[in-house]
Amino acid sequence: MKAKKSFGQHFLHREDIAEQIAKSLIHRDKYDKVIEVGPGKGMLSKYLIEDWGKNLVAVEADRDMVRYLATCFPNLEVVYKDFLKVWFNQIFEEGESFALIGNYPYNISSQIVFRMLEHKELIPELVGMFQKEMAERIIASPGGKDYGVISVLTQAYYEGEYLFTVEKEAFSPPPRVMSAVIRLSRKDDQELGCDHKLFRQVVKQAFSQRRKMLRNTMKIFMPHEILMEDKYFTIRPEKLSVEEFVILTNKIADWKEKNGGL
Repeated sequence: MKAKKSFGQHFLHREDIAEQIAKSLIHRDKYDKVIEVGPGKGMLSKYLIEDWGKNLVAVEADRDMVRYLATCFPNLEVVYKDFLKVWFNQIFEEGESFALIGNYPYNISSQIVFRMLEHKELIPELVGMFQKEMAERIIASPGGKDYGVISVLTQAYYEGEYLFTVEKEAFSPPPRVMSAVIRLSRKDDQELGCDHKLFRQVVKQAFSQRRKMLRNTMKIFMPHEILMEDKYFTIRPEKLSVEEFVILTNKIADWKEKNGGL
C-alpha cells in the first residue's frame, strides 16, 4: 500500500510513537466512544482497539485503505467517508459524546479543528498528530507570530497541551516538515461572557489584517470616530488574549445595542 499525495498520506512506522499517541486520551470519564480520523494502514488503530474495542470507529476517505483495514482489522468499524462530511448522528446515537484522535492528514488538519469547534458540545477531547507549525499555532500564546484565528477560537473552549515532537524519519514516506502531537481538553465552562457568533466574527475580522491596529479592522462593526476615541482599538490583534477578545466583542455588542443594531 503506497501513500497517496492526494490524501496527504505519510504512514507512521514507529510502534512506540503510535502507542504513545493512543495512550494520550486521558478524559475517559467524559465519553465512551472514539473516532479515529484517517487510520491509513492502522498503525494507530491496533493500539486504540486494545483500549476501546467496539467503541472505536475509524473514518477513512481512501477506498483502498478501507479495503486494507477490512482485511487486517476485521473487527474494526470503518466508515468510508471524508471526515469533514461525516454526520456524527449516523455513527453514534444523537447527542452521544466522543473523542477525536488520529495522525491527521496535514492538508485538512486545521479544518478538523474547526469541525471540532462546530461540534464542541459532543467532543470533550482531541489528540492528534499535526504538522509542527500547525500544532504550535493552535496552542500559541498571545504576542507571537504563531498566534492567530485558530489559536483564539480553539483556546476559547479548549485547553491545549504540546505533548511531543515527531521526527520526519518516523514516517514513510518522510514529510518535508516536522510533526507534533497535541491534546485539546474541553473547558468545563463553555460560556464566554459574550455572543459566541459575534465573537467568531470579531476574531476572524481582527486577524484579516493582523499587522493593522483594531481601529482599522473593526470599521465594519463601528464608526471610525468611535474607534478613534477608545485607546483599546490601538492594539494589534496578536496582543489580545481570549479574555480581551471577549471584552472587544462586548464593546461592539454594546455599541450596536445602543444604536439600534446598526
